[in-house]
Amino acid sequence: MDIKFTLNGNSQSLSTEPDRRVIDLLREDLGLTGIKEGCGTGECGACTVLMDGETRLSCLTLAAQIDGRDITTIEGLQDMEEGIILQKAFEEQGAVQCGYCIPGMEMAALPLLTLHPNAARNDIKIALSGNLCRCTGYVKIVDAVEQAGREIAVKKEGL
Repeated sequence: MDIKFTLNGNSQSLSTEPDRRVIDLLREDLGLTGIKEGCGTGECGACTVLMDGETRLSCLTLAAQIDGRDITTIEGLQDMEEGIILQKAFEEQGAVQCGYCIPGMEMAALPLLTLHPNAARNDIKIALSGNLCRCTGYVKIVDAVEQAGREIAVKKEGL
């Protein structure tokens, strides 16, 4: 099947099997290894990407489903002001231990912060609830998202 989609702001066109998993397409065919496969069954959130601005588990999404869509991966955050702020906050808060879950965490947090930068801690926890971390107690991760939200809100107010 020939599919066309936008990936991190760039047009893509390629031939693939329609039932190929998006995580495999991104990692193996396109070399985007920032997303991780933790479980392969949609339980951990490590493979989270954005499809048309909404979170999707790339291990459960098929290539045919991204035809004509806009896909953003963790690699795309470096080209977005909110993404840069979010990644910097994770670093400053020490919210990374092994780092395996962090791309999925950041991708899950981004849509919330884009719409509601001043989200309450409980709303942040809900937004991240589909993402598992085996290393932390989530406190620093929530702190990082909260910090990023404050900084994004200040930027939006300044415009």
